[in-house]
Amino acid sequence: MSVPTRATVVVSYVLPDYSATFTRADLVRYAGASGDFNIIHWNERTAHAVGLPGVIAHGMLTMGQAINVVTRWTQNPTAVIEYQVRFTRPVVVPDDDAGVVVTFGGKVSAINADGTIKVDISAVCEDKTVLARSSALVRLH
Repeated sequence: MSVPTRATVVVSYVLPDYSATFTRADLVRYAGASGDFNIIHWNERTAHAVGLPGVIAHGMLTMGQAINVVTRWTQNPTAVIEYQVRFTRPVVVPDDDAGVVVTFGGKVSAINADGTIKVDISAVCEDKTVLARSSALVRLH
């Protein structure tokens, strides 16, 4: 994949999809790295007791994976100058070795007068949207 430039990008350009698999082991590693040991990310009984469908991935883990659709496309993480997401549905992670796959996509929705590019980001898990109103502002060279 070639590095995009401002001259080669147009509104409605679709970025290549990116998929990430989340397993319970990933949740344990993320908890250790982030310091977020909330019990809903590892204990099935507690997750159910608070009304969740099961153990869920950390929202920030999902958010962190979502921006990869943009950074893989730009091949430059410093091109991202703004990033926002809205969490709409939890990513339920089964207690098995396969985990769950979340597929992230992106589409250029605006090219601003200052040369920045707005990319709308999608995240889908088991045919359901898990992030909404998610976007990144990118500056390409």
